[in-house]
Amino acid sequence: MLGKVASAIGAAGGTIGAVDLVQVVGPHTIRDITVETADAADWPRLTDAVNAVPGARVLDATDRTFMLHVGGKIEIRNKSPLKTRDDLSMAYTPGVARVCSAIERDPDKAFQYTIKRNTVAVVSDGSAVLGLGDIGPRAAMPVMEGKAMLFKEFAGVDAFPICLNTKDPEEIIATVRAISPTFGGINLEDISAPRCFEIEDRLKAELDIPVFHDDQHGTAVVVLAALLNALTVTGQRIEDVHVVIVGLGAAGVAVANILMAGGVRHIIGCDSRGAVHTDRADYLDGSMHPVKRALAERTNLERRGGGPADVLEGADLFIGLSGARVIPAEALAKMNPDPIVFAMANPNPEVSPEEAAPYVRILATGRSDYPNQINNVLCFPGIFRGALDVRATQITEAMKTAAARAIADIVSSDELREDYIIPSVFNRDVVGAVAAAVADEARDSGTAEAGAEMGFASTEELRILPSR
Repeated sequence: MLGKVASAIGAAGGTIGAVDLVQVVGPHTIRDITVETADAADWPRLTDAVNAVPGARVLDATDRTFMLHVGGKIEIRNKSPLKTRDDLSMAYTPGVARVCSAIERDPDKAFQYTIKRNTVAVVSDGSAVLGLGDIGPRAAMPVMEGKAMLFKEFAGVDAFPICLNTKDPEEIIATVRAISPTFGGINLEDISAPRCFEIEDRLKAELDIPVFHDDQHGTAVVVLAALLNALTVTGQRIEDVHVVIVGLGAAGVAVANILMAGGVRHIIGCDSRGAVHTDRADYLDGSMHPVKRALAERTNLERRGGGPADVLEGADLFIGLSGARVIPAEALAKMNPDPIVFAMANPNPEVSPEEAAPYVRILATGRSDYPNQINNVLCFPGIFRGALDVRATQITEAMKTAAARAIADIVSSDELREDYIIPSVFNRDVVGAVAAAVADEARDSGTAEAGAEMGFASTEELRILPSR
């Protein structure tokens, strides 16, 4: 029977790996067979082939990705052993009471004697998850767990996913405010626009710890880093660059803002109704959202109208933060010489990289299977590492710009070329450089907590501290 099943799998295009005996029940044998296929679309054909073998039946099918998520991807572990009565008396009663009393007298000691010093909450309502949209808090959990993994792997930050069963901004704000004593920072994630703007602004104003909406600012920081290096390749000044941004959700607005803070003077933003400007009907009748309204007043001063393809003429940089194939590749021919295209919709970019190639000098996407991947993981671990290290009370625009320049500087001048303007997400130099730049800017601006670095330098180091 095993031979018949193996033959059926092979004939259907599968390559058999491990074969494990699970159980023998009377005349039946249950086996776990690992099969390699070219694509998930092959799976129905393989299961049908096995089920067609007389006496054989597929009981269950899963894949390596699902197996990776079984039981969740993160866990909590104790840092100190609990093996003796003495261990217990220090970790819990009666010794813990002394630590609690010390924190009661001086709340700042929570950063020294609890997880607060190195812990970030990853908060989402599941309303704007990756390319999936509004899938709800339960379905969003695998993404938030993945975010927590990235925090730990790249920056040593302990992050915990918190998915909220509400889309009400007031409830989200109240919940995050209520849990904030536990955490040293708040990373907002996958909350749809325009609610995300109000939620972040309110929490930044009400909390004394950093609040950072990664979908906005993480994307913006990495885009600025990529642009700085792209302009070095093309020999252009940032002040002279004409930019078209397609997609004015959370990321699009943040990208426009950080580019203007970085020196860009000419931006046209496009949403689903076309180019945004102060002569557009929804601006004039007051129905345009206040965030987009503020952007209209600072960009597209020539008040050019039309869709993305209509405003590309004379542009040096196209930034896509919208959806698949929003412009035809031929429209890129309208751009100025040495055009730069950042097409970042995932999984399918605004323009096919293969089709765009003849028209552009530098191309970047959000995907890992093309050169120049613009990925938020280059940003948020280092930003929070630096902010936590100096106990910054907020993450400022200057700190974000410093992070972007640090990312750009990782690519040395002799390495810089059209297909390498941004470092790999696996470059372990990135987090340290970003953290140092963010920490330095926080100190210089007074955002860092005075004396914060007198605490433990890391979770592994213990020093004798002077009393405060």
